[in-house]
Amino acid sequence: MIDTHVHFNGKDLGGREVLPGVLERAKFAGVQRFVVVGYDLASSERAVTLAENDTRMWATVGIHPHDATNYSPAAEERLRELARHPRIVAIGEIGLDFYRDLSPRDAQESAFRAQISLARETNLPIVIHCRDAYPETLALLESEADCITVILHCFAGDAGDAECAFRHGWYLGIGGTVTYKKNDELRAIVRSASENLLLLETDAPYLSPEPFRGKFPNEPARVALVAQRIADVRGETKDSVVAYTTENARRCFPRMGSDC
Repeated sequence: MIDTHVHFNGKDLGGREVLPGVLERAKFAGVQRFVVVGYDLASSERAVTLAENDTRMWATVGIHPHDATNYSPAAEERLRELARHPRIVAIGEIGLDFYRDLSPRDAQESAFRAQISLARETNLPIVIHCRDAYPETLALLESEADCITVILHCFAGDAGDAECAFRHGWYLGIGGTVTYKKNDELRAIVRSASENLLLLETDAPYLSPEPFRGKFPNEPARVALVAQRIADVRGETKDSVVAYTTENARRCFPRMGSDC
């Protein structure tokens, strides 16, 4: 399995005394590869360092909407430099968050547009963070992200949003929320989705799946629970879900090649 969205670059999972055990439990659960996702310059640089030193890891670089007020020409140039590294597989996580609004919405949109442009320049996919902003996010992607591979991380949109994603061939990152008892809408979307557009993720240390919901930190080992829930919803075997989501990750992140 590949956990396509994890934060080993933060203090909760990235400490020297913590990470070895996390990786060992992931290995035991069948998780072989990890995409370590940046959310500001420091975490992006840390993700690159981790990926340089562990062949199981790949990295993304980007500035999260929470940090959009810190997006500047200098920050963009540093992201551009980092994006040239062969272990970088995407720009992200980027997008819009109108739930917390920790940066002004115009700053969020400006940083989002700029990083989509950077992804086009560097020929990299984009990993999208979206919360309470699906109409705005999807409209911006439709206008700005033509011919760019799009991953809608921790998909939480409705059926109409999913249909828009499917129409454009955008990937849905499916994590622990698919296991939550009241999340019938997401399970219906997963049931109807083409197998070619689904990715496994945890967003660890956040969003632990059932029966660990509310337990912190989440870990990549629990992506196995996500795979099993997807299999149950779609009437498939867990092995088949693992096989096609792994192939999807390879196709979605071409720099991985066959090394996953």
